[in-house]
Amino acid sequence: MTYRIQTNTEFVDWARVAWLLAHFGLSDLDAKTQQKVFQNSYAVVFVFDQEKLIGFGRAISDGICQAAIYNIALDEGYHGQGLGKKIINVLVSQVSQCNIILYTHPNTVSLYEHLGFRKMKTGMAMYNKDNLDELEKMNFI
Repeated sequence: MTYRIQTNTEFVDWARVAWLLAHFGLSDLDAKTQQKVFQNSYAVVFVFDQEKLIGFGRAISDGICQAAIYNIALDEGYHGQGLGKKIINVLVSQVSQCNIILYTHPNTVSLYEHLGFRKMKTGMAMYNKDNLDELEKMNFI
């Protein structure tokens, strides 16, 4: 099967973006806000099966030395086909000159280790107090 990879935010179904992120517990922001989030990112990738949006991710960066990858999501019906790896590889290629931090769900850490990411010993975060309970329930902190 052939999938289409897109590295811009044109003609994206933002309601689908919001739904997939909410489905995986990654974000509860609405479609309009997700559009702003992705449009304000340094790098984006969207994967389509025909016209159906099936996966995506984004990176924020200064474009010189630091980047962070967020919001990797892939429709469950497409897992196991290497598409998640493709999303990561496309994002990494867009910020390859940078040190890259990746934020992921605790259940997917080993997947990213297989892609060359390493756990950090000194990583720290300051979270919005309204999100602390949910992040603790999901074992992020």
